[in-house]
Order: sequence, then C-alpha cells, then structure tokens
Amino acid sequence: MFDQTLFLRNSRRRFLTDSLHGAGAMALAGLLDGEGALAANVSGDPLAAKKTHFPGKAKHIIYIYLEGGPSQMDLFDPKPKLNELDGQPLPTSLAEDAQFAFLQKETARLMGTSRKFEHRGECGMEISELLPHISQHADDIALIRSMYSDQFNHVPAQLLMNCGSSIAGRPSIGSWLTYGLGSEAKNLPAFVAMVTVGRGVPGGSASWSSGFLPSTYNGVLFRSKGEPVLNLSNPPGVNNVMQNSTIRAVNDLNKMQFSRVQDAEIDSRMKAYELAFRMQTTGPDLIDLSGETKATLDMYGLNRKEPPIKRNMGGIGNFEPFARNCLLARRMVERGVRVVNIIHASWDHHSNLDPQLKHNSLMVDQPIAALLTDLKQRGLLDETLVIWGSEFGRTPLGENRAGKSSVTGRDHHPNAFSMWMAGGGVKGGQVIGKTDDVGWSPVEQPVHVHDLHASVLHLCGLDHTKLTYRFQGRDFRLTDVHGNVVQDLIA
Repeated sequence: MFDQTLFLRNSRRRFLTDSLHGAGAMALAGLLDGEGALAANVSGDPLAAKKTHFPGKAKHIIYIYLEGGPSQMDLFDPKPKLNELDGQPLPTSLAEDAQFAFLQKETARLMGTSRKFEHRGECGMEISELLPHISQHADDIALIRSMYSDQFNHVPAQLLMNCGSSIAGRPSIGSWLTYGLGSEAKNLPAFVAMVTVGRGVPGGSASWSSGFLPSTYNGVLFRSKGEPVLNLSNPPGVNNVMQNSTIRAVNDLNKMQFSRVQDAEIDSRMKAYELAFRMQTTGPDLIDLSGETKATLDMYGLNRKEPPIKRNMGGIGNFEPFARNCLLARRMVERGVRVVNIIHASWDHHSNLDPQLKHNSLMVDQPIAALLTDLKQRGLLDETLVIWGSEFGRTPLGENRAGKSSVTGRDHHPNAFSMWMAGGGVKGGQVIGKTDDVGWSPVEQPVHVHDLHASVLHLCGLDHTKLTYRFQGRDFRLTDVHGNVVQDLIA
C-alpha cells in the first residue's frame, strides 16, 4: 500500500536513489549529473567526492578569517593623499549618508597612517611594513582593494561574509563547499574550524555552521593542543572493542528509526559516530608535530618569543597557537580535508590601533607566509586556495568616540576594504580594484561579498547559480540572487 506521508517526507533525490537500481540507477546518475554538483552519489555517502560543474583548480580551501576588520590603509591600501589631509574634516559629500558604529561624524577628522609601504615582488605590489613575510609572496597574491559590504556591525557583517546572508541560520561557505565538493578525507572531517581568540568571535559558531544543510556539512571545531575534538577519547574503562560495539548498537537503532521516518539528521548522526570512532586514531596523529623538521617548525614560528604588550583585543599568548594552526592546516590538506577555517579575533581597533595592529600583524605574518611557502614547496599551492579576509575594514577617519579624550583608532568601514587570495587557480601578482584618494569608496572594479563568494566557488569548479539546496519550499544558494565571478582573479 502506498504510504503518501512517507513519500512526502523523502526528498525526490533520496526517494529515487533508494528505489532505483541497475539501469534505473544509471539513468538517475545521468539526470543528477545534469543538475550539477548537487548530484549526490548513488553510494549514499553525502561526503563522497562529487563531480563539479566544470573542472576547477582549487581542490582544498584554507580560509584565514581575521575577525573585527583589519585596517586596510595600514596594511594593504596605501593612501599618500590621506596622509597629506591628516587632521582635516571629511568632505560633506562623503559623510552625508555615512553610517558609523561609534564615530561622531560631525567632528570627525581624516587620519593618515605612519606605516611605510614598499613595492614587493616582480609585480611591484605595495604592502605595509607590518607584513614583511607575506610581502615576499606578492607574486602569488591577488589583492582585492575594492571589497565592499552592506553591513557595518560585526555580527550581520560576519554572517554576510561567512554565510552569504546577514540573516542567522544560513550555511557557512565551508559547508556550501563541502556540500558541493564532498571530501577526500576518510578519517577526518571534511570541514574543520580552528579558533584563536582574544575578545571572542561575536558571530560565534555561525561562521562554521551548516545552517539548514544537513549537519554532515557542519564545520568541526578543532583544538591545536590536547584532544583535537572534545570528548573524542574513550572514557576510563572503555576500550576500542567496547566502543565499536556500542557505536554499532546505537547505529542499528538509528537505522531502524531512519527507515521509519527518513530524517536526514539521523543519517548524519550515524556517520558522525562512525567518523568519531575513526578519528580516535587519526586525530591524535594529525596534531602530533614530532615528525616535522625543526626547520619547518622554525619557519612557522612555533617557538617565537611574543613581545610584551599591556592589552590586546587579539589576545596575549596566541603566537604559538596561531602558528600551530597554520601548520595543522597544511597537514589537514595533505590528508584530504576539503576546507580549513583558521579564525583569529579580534582586529576591531577602535582604539590603540598602532600597538595592537602591530602585535596582531606580527602574530600572523610569519605563519601565514610559511603556510604559503610550505604549500608551494610540496606542490600543493596550485590546488589549495588560500584566502585572507574579514567582515569589513576601517575608516580613513580617526574614531572620536563620545566621552573619549584621545583619537587612537578607527571605526567600522564596510564601504571599502581589502582581501587577498593565493593558489588554487588564482592569478597572482596583481591588484584588483582601486579606492579613492582617501580610501572611502571603490572607484574601479568594486567587488561585493557575493562576487567574492561566486569567485571562490568558480575556482572550485562550482557554478554559484547552480549550487542550490531546497529549504522551506525555496532553492537557496550561497550568493542568494546576486553575485558575479571576478574574472580577473582567474588564472
């Protein structure tokens, strides 16, 4: 007897996959292949490697997210004219419709930078003195100076940058990528997040959440020391044989429930149990760096001495953990992990910009440069897309917050900021876009967050208009109904 309720609970794709076989399965495979990367494999493993819409060069993604908004005019976007106009009011034409978090625009003044910029690499890219190691990779980097966002407060801007929407509950870019690409790692998660924090990440776990996608595509939070994942080891008195028997028994019950209700989350839960069991061996091996050479550890700066600083929003004591996370990212890519998200917070310098930006830059510069060098030496950079980014930048104005007697920082600035990419099919050694003389707005090749996401997916062989997921009667995508590939990024 036909069970209409059960049929409605099943997705069309799962119903067909479960019910067809032989010639029917071959026909189904052809149908799904026509629909693009969503073509789940008939094997039933949602994380099995999938066929992309077209050949993509990026097989792995390392996304370095520096929460808070690094100051672009102190790092990547030199503004000699801004330095000349230091202390003068912002032109009324610019300030009229501007929104700020704390800055009082009526009395705000332009603020230049004391940072020196030099031409780097054969391409002559100008990068700040604060990033001497990353500067050595100028010819590998595509620097976008004309990024802009719709959001000027941290949480909605972080959601937009990491999830494609300022509305909470949407899947992160790492989840979309693993949904579209699957994974090459059998004994490690497809998507890993590693966080070093001072103040904390205002957007929280939404940055690596699967949102309404099945939790199979959720980012797994890794720690750089101790157990890589909390509660991964067996409790006292439980050996691997007992653990395996327990997981099999629990999953037998889950299978019975799944056959009855066809809830995808039950399937995700079963696979999570199995992966956790396999990771009890592979996880500790992953974070064991004893096999790395001293030269490699020194290159990443694991044993650097952190200079003293009285207070830093990015935290004190993060030099070694951040360096370790960069090295772990390379080790994960080698083992087939699809997406690695390295997160550091915070770069939200409303005050004390000079000492804290210098401290943060010193912390990340050497390890990130080492990561690029290491990937390149091992032949992995061509297939690994490395991204540096944040939710927005900082104002070319000094922040004159009410009640504060001094101006030592910059406010949020979504109008124009800088990000860069390297490897994974990116055309390096170039600057994309340009901002005006004071860095207020893009004047050439403006790149919206949706354009950035469309370009990342394209580099991975995914058409951002076709990578969709039906939820609550609508086909959602990372770029919503927006986004254009930045063709100049593509090698």
